[in-house]
Amino acid sequence: MNGVRNGRDRGQVAIEYIGFLPILLIVALGAVQLGLIAYTAQQAGTAARTGARSASLEGPYEADCRAAVSSWLADETSCPASYGGDEVTVTAEITIPSVFPGKDNFGTARKTATMPRDH
Repeated sequence: MNGVRNGRDRGQVAIEYIGFLPILLIVALGAVQLGLIAYTAQQAGTAARTGARSASLEGPYEADCRAAVSSWLADETSCPASYGGDEVTVTAEITIPSVFPGKDNFGTARKTATMPRDH
């Protein structure tokens, strides 16, 4: 009987693969979510620097802050500024979107930038 396969064993590999597929999907979604978190944090840093630069020149800092963010993240962006003496600080906050079904977001990416005011 060496080398002779039982007819019932033929689909075993396919069944094992189908059983492992959900784990692969969760790992892949996790990797995409981590990348999205890092990208949103990078976008928040860019928005904060742009907003602070604009606010230091007394420009439309909130609009400039949002314009520095990718269009699909701009609606979830807020850029409050605080003025103190000879400097201005802008904090960009962007809601981190989720790729997991049933979860709306993954919190907020928050970055702050301070620039000297141009008098």
